[in-house]
Amino acid sequence: MFKKGYRFDFWSFMTVVSLVFFGLFLIYPVIHLVMNAFQSVENPGHLSADNFIRFVTTPYYRGAVWNSVKVTFIATILASVIGVSMAYITTNFKIAGIKALNIAIIMSMFSPPFIGAYSWILMFGRAGAITKFFANFGIDLPPIYGFNGILLVFTLHLFIYMYMYTKGALKKVDKSLDEAAESLGDHGLKKILKISLPLVTPTILSGGAIIFLRAFADYGTPRLIGEGYTTMPVLVYNEWLSEEGGDAFFASSIAFIMIFIAIVVFLLQMYFSRKNYNMSMLNPPVAKKIKNPVGAVFAHLYVYLVTFLAFLPVLYCVMLSFREVRHGIIQTTWTLDNYVQAWNKMGRAIGNTFKYGIIAIVVIVVFGTMFAYITVRRKNIFSRILDACAQMPYVISGTIFGLMLLICYNTGFSFQTTFSPDMAARIANERTVLILGHVIVLTKDAVNILALGGTGTIIILSYIVRRLPYTLRSSASILRQISPSIDEASASLGYSSVPTFFKVTMPVMTPGIVSGAILSWITLIQELSSTLMLYNNRTATITVSMFQQVSKGAYGVASALATILMVVVVLSMLLFFRLTGNTDVDM
Repeated sequence: MFKKGYRFDFWSFMTVVSLVFFGLFLIYPVIHLVMNAFQSVENPGHLSADNFIRFVTTPYYRGAVWNSVKVTFIATILASVIGVSMAYITTNFKIAGIKALNIAIIMSMFSPPFIGAYSWILMFGRAGAITKFFANFGIDLPPIYGFNGILLVFTLHLFIYMYMYTKGALKKVDKSLDEAAESLGDHGLKKILKISLPLVTPTILSGGAIIFLRAFADYGTPRLIGEGYTTMPVLVYNEWLSEEGGDAFFASSIAFIMIFIAIVVFLLQMYFSRKNYNMSMLNPPVAKKIKNPVGAVFAHLYVYLVTFLAFLPVLYCVMLSFREVRHGIIQTTWTLDNYVQAWNKMGRAIGNTFKYGIIAIVVIVVFGTMFAYITVRRKNIFSRILDACAQMPYVISGTIFGLMLLICYNTGFSFQTTFSPDMAARIANERTVLILGHVIVLTKDAVNILALGGTGTIIILSYIVRRLPYTLRSSASILRQISPSIDEASASLGYSSVPTFFKVTMPVMTPGIVSGAILSWITLIQELSSTLMLYNNRTATITVSMFQQVSKGAYGVASALATILMVVVVLSMLLFFRLTGNTDVDM
């Protein structure tokens, strides 16, 4: 495994740990899923293309692929146009109240998309408050369900990613380039198309890929607002939990197709983004006042309108959390009863969210930081494999990842055995350990291997694998900006690599660690898709409880849970601002 004369040190050990971890909970499940995809219920244990033939020859399944690609592609285009234009306006021009707008944008971004879906239903659905209002005047609004509703929710929720990424890139464009273009006669739209856009095109492509992959993987939004418009994540979930009995092999084949499409999009983005530009940043852009009064009014109205539409579902959700709801009908009475019910009925779910989240984020921060050091400072074939593993969760949706873990770790068994006297003495009455993803209960005369499906352990593992890349990437990014000479200077003073990392390198990495940790925390406490696949009644989380309450028509309780979650998100962002000193919205 290692070259002759290679000294096995702490970082070698951590490399092995990282590869074993990703091997057990990422590579092995992926391999198992692929193997399942090429088997069938009629002929298990033998390679077969029956599932794919069934998929291709059935119009319903082909339609789900087309539905997913169509709504995701159009949403990506619309979100990109809105996000880029918003970023350009707010970066280059003074917009009144921009700090308040940024707070609204943050809250809109970090609220789960299915919250927006059900808020739009409550406002513009068949019995929605705004629909009824216009109906009183004889005006029939277009339906919010199906393709239109999914597109609306995706666009207004995901444009913020493009806004943040593009805004961060535009801030690095030296303003002297704009001045040079203007001196050559390029003004307005011509200057934007010839100077600004080409410089940030790699960032736009990266943001577009993120939007596409997030929309393509979303389960909650199409499930709530799609009605008959079936997308692939919904298809995977339905096939796994079919009323006639779930077909793990066919569900795996659909998941395989989803992963293939996501990988193609990811590779295309990498290919077209291979060009990059380095800015000197000697003259960063400064927002200036818009001289044309008509242009100033238009810019303000555009930014305000987009922000309002993005923030409207959040605002309505918070308002609804204080309204009485009887049998799915929203009353005019204001009340705190929704919060009382949320705590009494879903207190365990609230506790689970924080318990699982805190355990996961501690592991993510500790191991993500060290894994980042390995990929940046200890370059070899194994660190490159680790870096590739860290990118895989980006192309695997939560629904598919949950399915993968269930396929691998949802069965248990026990067998009788006889331990040596020494081993039996150590075990005493009973001893529980975790090996290969299974809970192993040892007794004096038996080994009981328990299934992880439905346990908190498998949910935590899901969170770690899916959200660790955020901290790893953020930490690695800032580590690349730290000169290796710091490590060399520490070594020249007699310190080994481990004390140097914890006492010198890691403190300098703090902004990147905090940034990645906050993003990991915010996204994992909102995780729905994978948790829906993995939970049971005792391990439900806030998002699962919200989804259940919405499905039952208990909109008030669901809104109270959503508001609690959003308050946690806002407090997390305020903590991020306090620790980093950054109060702007960009990436």
